[in-house]
Amino acid sequence: MKKLLIAHLALFGANLIYGLNYVIAKGIMPDFLQPRVIILFRVVGASIIFWVVSSFFKTEKIDKKDFPRLMLSAFFGIALNQIMFFEGLNLTTPINASIIMVGTPILVLVLSHFLISDKITVNKLIGIMLGAAGAGYLILTQGNISFSSSTFVGNILILINAAAYATFLVIVKPLMKKYNALTIMKWVFLFGTIYVIPLSINLALKADYAAIPFRIWMSVSYVILFTTVLAYFLNNFSLKTVSPTVNSAYIYLQPFLATIFALSVNEDRITWTKVIAAILIFLGVYFASIRKVQIKK
Repeated sequence: MKKLLIAHLALFGANLIYGLNYVIAKGIMPDFLQPRVIILFRVVGASIIFWVVSSFFKTEKIDKKDFPRLMLSAFFGIALNQIMFFEGLNLTTPINASIIMVGTPILVLVLSHFLISDKITVNKLIGIMLGAAGAGYLILTQGNISFSSSTFVGNILILINAAAYATFLVIVKPLMKKYNALTIMKWVFLFGTIYVIPLSINLALKADYAAIPFRIWMSVSYVILFTTVLAYFLNNFSLKTVSPTVNSAYIYLQPFLATIFALSVNEDRITWTKVIAAILIFLGVYFASIRKVQIKK
């Protein structure tokens, strides 16, 4: 019970960080840094941090047969996931991106069933539907959603990002049962760095760093330290205890937590829309987290 509570607290913290990231990351691009330059910073920075931190703990040896899965996890969870998200966010709106990401738990539910034989239960289906309804209702009332031709490419890239992240959560789950989260993260980010450098180094060398103000460097620091290092660690740590479907269901909390942040700085107000959305989201997370009735094959 204690492990389960810690896992849920970890997921809550990770998705609070992700919820704020939509606005913070959008403020960096493209006026100051190109998306792939930010990705290079966060992947290389996170890799260095994970390897340095892991040096203070007992070394955990990876079985040779697990390296292909680690490399595949790095491809979907680091390279493809992050490149598609930042390139997509640069070409679309935060609201569009939030709406599309609501589909991630549905993809995780399906992929978990076929790739790691995770049972599709009635409770999970109810939870996914309630969470999607609450998140979608909240997002759609915050502004105008636009799938016009000007944002079409960005929307497609965010969709690929959602699929890549869903795949990552599923294929990394068996590794999390076998190794601790820090071990997995240091190797995943090392392989991720190898993938990302060739795609980003030219843009990084051409960037005008002298023109970047201090506030933007603070945003970049947030993306590296919180969105990448801490959130990735918390998410993967939770996979030792909960299923990929439960993990992904917390994505529905992101727009709600972003709204809470706006309320805390007096940039928003409480409405019945937000109350109803919050109830649906929390019910969704609850139902996705319990296992009782299973669908018979």
